[in-house]
Amino acid sequence: MVQRVLVIGAGPSGLTSIKACLDEGLQPTCFESSRDIGGLWRFKEKPEPGRANIYQSVVINSSKEMMSFSDFPPPAQLPNNMHHSQVLLYLRLYAQAFDLLQHIHLQTTVLSVKQTPDFAVTGQWEVETERGQGQREVETERGQGQREVETERGQGQREVETERGQGQREVETERGQGQREVETERGQGQREVETERGQGQRETHVFDAVMVCTGHFTQPHLPLTDFTGIESFEGRCFHSWEYRSAEGMQGKRVLVIGIGNSGGDIAVEISRVAEKVYLSTRSGAWVVSRVGQGGLPADLVGTSRLHVMMQKLVPSWFNRMLEKKLNEAFDHTLYGLRPKHRFFAQIPVVNDDLPARIISGRVQLKPNVKEFCGSSVVFVDESVINEVDVVVFATGYNYSFPFLPPALQAKCGYRLRLYKHVFPPGLTRPTLAVVGFIHGLGAINPLAEMQARWATRVFKGLSALPSEETMVEEIQKDTTGMHQRFSCSDRNPLQVDYIPYLDSLAEQVGARPNIPWLLMKDPRLALQVLLGPCTPYQYRLEGPGRWAGARQAILTQWQRVVQPFRTRVVPQPETRPSSRWRIVVVFSGVTLLCCICYNKPLFRSPP
Repeated sequence: MVQRVLVIGAGPSGLTSIKACLDEGLQPTCFESSRDIGGLWRFKEKPEPGRANIYQSVVINSSKEMMSFSDFPPPAQLPNNMHHSQVLLYLRLYAQAFDLLQHIHLQTTVLSVKQTPDFAVTGQWEVETERGQGQREVETERGQGQREVETERGQGQREVETERGQGQREVETERGQGQREVETERGQGQREVETERGQGQRETHVFDAVMVCTGHFTQPHLPLTDFTGIESFEGRCFHSWEYRSAEGMQGKRVLVIGIGNSGGDIAVEISRVAEKVYLSTRSGAWVVSRVGQGGLPADLVGTSRLHVMMQKLVPSWFNRMLEKKLNEAFDHTLYGLRPKHRFFAQIPVVNDDLPARIISGRVQLKPNVKEFCGSSVVFVDESVINEVDVVVFATGYNYSFPFLPPALQAKCGYRLRLYKHVFPPGLTRPTLAVVGFIHGLGAINPLAEMQARWATRVFKGLSALPSEETMVEEIQKDTTGMHQRFSCSDRNPLQVDYIPYLDSLAEQVGARPNIPWLLMKDPRLALQVLLGPCTPYQYRLEGPGRWAGARQAILTQWQRVVQPFRTRVVPQPETRPSSRWRIVVVFSGVTLLCCICYNKPLFRSPP
């Protein structure tokens, strides 16, 4: 029987997997290779190889209500689209609220995961790690500009960081196993590092089940061989994974290659200080703003179950309407941005400033690069830019799980061969799950949380998987459909329909909202579920993991949206509710019920 579960990684997916284990009465142990939780959202001053990295100015694309975990609404005072430091704060609050930190072993790297010899009977896994366990931190401010932070990380590691004022900073680290390091910054650009190194400690463990939560933004894809003449380039080139800020770009001529979210952000930021920024794109992109109708978060408007129904019934019309609306803000063809694909075929670029930088000439769109000639760049339309100082490759990431056996990394198309993007189909015992390796038009946190909830119930035998043959057939069918609908590639290996995918997993868990039942029992709540944004709290209204606060979280979600704006309250005249709006709401709800989604029975009793 599954009891001890290994969770690999303490980012958002890892944290929610720990909680899912606890909710099911399992005993989770989380190994995190870095010195802190947060994964992608832990900003690092220096890039750490093998780990996700973000730049200083990153603001999350999803609003706080849409990216929250289903039983932990974000604090009302937090902004709707949070800076990365506030996302990390939310994750810390989540970990503290559910007492997750005690299950996490920091600075512990998983080297290998393999089946035990008796796997067919026990389903157990042998895990090898290299570790440094535990962490304690004390921060002291002594006055006169002096600040001291003492950290004990376990396994003989102790770190003391001291800021003495006058630009001097000293970090002394004792790591155990004979390793000691002293780093001193004295101001005036002077830095000194003294290091004595020892050996890491390896251990072997046995677990009943494994949840892989390591993400897929750790291995930068730097396709230098795809660019003829790159070896002759005289300036600096690097991947966006290394980018931290626009420092050092003042007065430079910069080329950014790739127009994903990172490429757009970096081009905009650098354009504020550089002499000129060029943004090269092979296929273009649809660009959306975080700010939606009426100034509300854009992902709260147009993300209801009603919109999902409309998209399912008339997909071409829905695509046209959305593209028309985007072109009303600015003409994507005029701006050189219009892509070859339709809106829903690929995740759009979320950027509030890119159109303004283009119209002001600070960013100039260019087609794909043909070749480099010294400091000059030639594009496929034969246009040339000269005296380029810096090239930033925003060319995406490769994904890999080097600690897993090769058989578990088999692919179907571009994606991993996983049933519902979670379970390898060939295991005699379903005791390994991949959580958070998913991509959809929405926040990853709710997707990873639902995957974790389902996986832990499968571990316990409360939810059964189909036969291997059935799973393989469904994976192939799903892959074929995905390649027909979405623009998949090595860099974008998979994409799912956000709400339908959540619903499909919730069905497995038994937590999918029963809308007809809600209409009879609680019409006010039902209309919010039908016509309001599909926030994660909907998946805690019923079934296993039901949360008593879910109803209130849904009914108060707009209050939390409005709260951050109340820094200067402007009185408004009272307006009477429109009876026409009431009619529209009721009629829309009835229409949705008449066209009930996903071929489910109209009425079913609550679990």
